[in-house]
Amino acid sequence: MIYLIVGNTGAGKTTYSHQLKEKVGGFLFSIDVWNSILFLPDKKDEDGLAWFLERIDRAEDLMQEQLLQLQRIGVDAILDLGFSKYEHRQKFRDFAQANSIEVELHFLDIPKKERQKRVMQRNIKKGATFSFEVTNENFQFMEDWFETPTSKELQNAIIRIL
Repeated sequence: MIYLIVGNTGAGKTTYSHQLKEKVGGFLFSIDVWNSILFLPDKKDEDGLAWFLERIDRAEDLMQEQLLQLQRIGVDAILDLGFSKYEHRQKFRDFAQANSIEVELHFLDIPKKERQKRVMQRNIKKGATFSFEVTNENFQFMEDWFETPTSKELQNAIIRIL
């Protein structure tokens, strides 16, 4: 099984993913951790969105190889990859279908005001789910970037509303 954890910035995807990992005994892939360890130390001020997306795409190719290994040994995978775009979610649904892996989408539908409050608190506290600071500018960018899952995507999804 592959669990796709979907929600906009500050929705609690990482916290939720850790809870789900404990519940199902799965393996967690968290893109914020990969970004902070593999990519952010090399990022220059002039590097933009395309720079990040290209690196994330390569990381996800590696993740897909690992997902196949996990599937072979019967271990579920929790993907905390943001899944801000329909196309990104579809990429993993197509991968799962091509490899006969079941998929379950979990959508954290949290109001903007609450998510923004959480992000600012996370920036200050730098607790367990903190990987890097999210500025107000970054938050607003992601707010505009995010595509809410379609009604078809949500048909068999687990939806968590605050």
